[in-house]
Amino acid sequence: MKILLYSVIFIFSSSNILFAETSNDKKVAIMYSDQFLLHNTGKNHPERPERLSIVVDNLKDNNLLSPHLIWPSVREASKLEIKLVHTQNYIDLVEKEVNSLKKNSISYLSTGDTVISKESNKVARTAVGAGLRGADAIMKGEVSSAFVLSRPPGHHASASKGMGFCIYNNIAIVARYLQKKYDIKRILIVDFDVHHGNGTQDIFYNDDSVFYFDIHQHPFYPQSGRPNEIGIGKGKGFTLNIDLPRGAGDTELINAFQNKLKPAMDKFQPEFILVSAGFDSHQGDLLGQLNFTNVGYENVAIILSNIAKKYASDRELYILEGGYVAENISKSVEKIVGVLTKNMGD
Repeated sequence: MKILLYSVIFIFSSSNILFAETSNDKKVAIMYSDQFLLHNTGKNHPERPERLSIVVDNLKDNNLLSPHLIWPSVREASKLEIKLVHTQNYIDLVEKEVNSLKKNSISYLSTGDTVISKESNKVARTAVGAGLRGADAIMKGEVSSAFVLSRPPGHHASASKGMGFCIYNNIAIVARYLQKKYDIKRILIVDFDVHHGNGTQDIFYNDDSVFYFDIHQHPFYPQSGRPNEIGIGKGKGFTLNIDLPRGAGDTELINAFQNKLKPAMDKFQPEFILVSAGFDSHQGDLLGQLNFTNVGYENVAIILSNIAKKYASDRELYILEGGYVAENISKSVEKIVGVLTKNMGD
């Protein structure tokens, strides 16, 4: 008989006390490849390779977490998989514009403010593939959850347009893949990047099979994500936006998850949870002006894990979005992965 040792963790937040049942029996997949470092955004660009390499090195050196982590190989997504979300014209445009570049040169996608270089299409397809491979590992029972440490990010990319550092919408493609391959009926996508995930919202705005929850700074790029944006058609009521003023911190973050998202999920009852994990909401980020901390992200991870435990068979997959101070990303990722492994050490 397998014996699990359980402990209960109490985390105080505002007027709420959150309870998380923990054990040391969960494996988490970290989806990473050195391929992600080849996307060249140019000197002094905030979305740079170092924001990944430092996070990965720190995870590998974390003696508390490393026994609970596995590092599966990743793959490129096929064009057919990318077409689960993106139009053929847009896929062709990305390929054409990237292939036209000379080695070591950089440019911008013609659709928007997205830097591209010679390796960008291959890297972006591998970022998508890392998410798909992580989803497979969860659905096959190889791991309980996964964290995809990839770049470029994806949540600003719509079906036919790249913008805001994003080429392909990684998390949206994973959602459609889960629906197509595994017949998942109800998916929750959570986005806590400082910027509203306009591309993800647009893709699922008329869809009642995906509930999209986004908490972000406003007013801020890309100027979307107001509370009155709740979906249209059969998707009406399946988009929930929380916009926060400059300077908002952990109290506002946790209250939104506890008092807005949690009741909505008691009705929706997701079968899989996907998270656009942007850490540019972290206090001291180069671009964002919110004041979330590592403890705030940890509390959010506990709330999501409790929802996943109740409705989604513990199935959670995080995908890195923004965040432009590597040490902030690293410490926050460690806190979240600690929750996912049920190993809540300092």
